Amino acid sequence: MTAAPEIDDATLVTASRDRPERFTDVYDRHFPVIHRYVAGRLGAQAAEDVVAETFLAAFRRRDTFDPAKGDVRPWLFGIATNLVAQHRRAETRRYRALSRLAPEPDAGGYEDRVATAVSAARMRPSLARALAGLSSKERDVVLLVALAELSHQEIATVLGIPFGTVGSRLNRARRKLRAALAPTQGE
Repeated sequence: MTAAPEIDDATLVTASRDRPERFTDVYDRHFPVIHRYVAGRLGAQAAEDVVAETFLAAFRRRDTFDPAKGDVRPWLFGIATNLVAQHRRAETRRYRALSRLAPEPDAGGYEDRVATAVSAARMRPSLARALAGLSSKERDVVLLVALAELSHQEIATVLGIPFGTVGSRLNRARRKLRAALAPTQGE
C-alpha cells in the first residue's frame, strides 16, 4: 500500500479558505523555521509572540495568497519580517546588549568541540555589535540567509525587492561584517 502523496503548501492554503482547519498543516510544516528565524532576530521570548502573530496574520490573509506570486514559505517569512520590523528597536537593543557581554572564560580542554564552542561564545559580542551596525535592510537580508536559509530569490520575494538588490545588500553587509569582525580574529 503506497502512502498518499503529500499535499503542497499552496493547495493547503487554498483548501483552508473553505476548511480553516487545513491551515494547521501549514502551521505544522513551517512553525520551526519561522520560529528559528524570529528567535534569532528577537530572542526566544519575543519569538513566541511574533510567530503567533505571523501565523494569525497569514490565516487572516489566506484569501489573498496568490500561488502565482510565490510559495508559501517566502510569504510567511515576509509576514514575519514585517512583524520583526515592528520590533526592530528591541532587536537593536538586544544586539547592543549582547555586544557588551564579556566573553565567557575558557572552559579548558575537550579538544576541537570545546575550542569551537569557546570561540563562538567569544565572538558573540563582536558579532552582535557588527549586526547592530548594519542598516535594517542589510540586517534583514543577512539574517534571512543565515537564520532562515532562504535563497536570493526567496529573499527578494519576502522583502519585495529585485533579485539583484538582494545580492548587493548581502555583499555590502558581508563587507561591513568582515571589517567589523577583523580586529577580533586574532584574539
